[in-house]
Amino acid sequence: MTTPPPGLRERKKQATREALRAAALRLAVERGPDRVRVEDIAEAAGVSPRTYNNYFASREQAIVSALTADREARIAAAVAARPAGVRLADAVTEAVVEQYTNTGAPDHRVLPLITTRPALRDAFLDTTAGIEAPLAEVIAERLGDVGEDTARVLAAGVTAAVRIALEGWLRPAGGAGAGEAGSAESSAAGGLVVPSGSLPGRLRAALAPLAPAFDAAERNARP
Repeated sequence: MTTPPPGLRERKKQATREALRAAALRLAVERGPDRVRVEDIAEAAGVSPRTYNNYFASREQAIVSALTADREARIAAAVAARPAGVRLADAVTEAVVEQYTNTGAPDHRVLPLITTRPALRDAFLDTTAGIEAPLAEVIAERLGDVGEDTARVLAAGVTAAVRIALEGWLRPAGGAGAGEAGSAESSAAGGLVVPSGSLPGRLRAALAPLAPAFDAAERNARP
């Protein structure tokens, strides 16, 4: 299925979204996230605070968006681009790993902010919810008559697995298993979180239990 090019209105909306992302990131790096107001981001992007609120619900969303920028759509597009002969479980896993590890230039500026600010960490984790709808649509197209509910369940499972992998990767300093002493240490450090282990490895491990469900759906979809 060929997607028609976006119209003028959509292009303007995308340009505004990108301007807000860029402004939020620049100001957060220059001043620190806690010293950036929604009004500052809107002014730097040349729009009103009301317009800002049409795109992002908080400053944290805008800052994190500089890292995640349309990732959910890119994951779906990557799955759709895989050849029909590729196992669906593999297509989804590779698309997720690719889009979460090849994130581009802003990483070196955004990740340190996320790992030292609990509010930004939470906003980053919340972005995984956006994976579900576009991925469900692509899975439904791939499976044909298997049913929309199956595609939605599979996509919801992927969304949950990705969030679990990211939560493990961005683990609070001291770790959950460190007990009260670890919690006290994390609190004293201002909620410091440190990327732990290999993100691709964590994503693959979290997605692996879904493979039998994807395989079963593909078998049911065959004529």
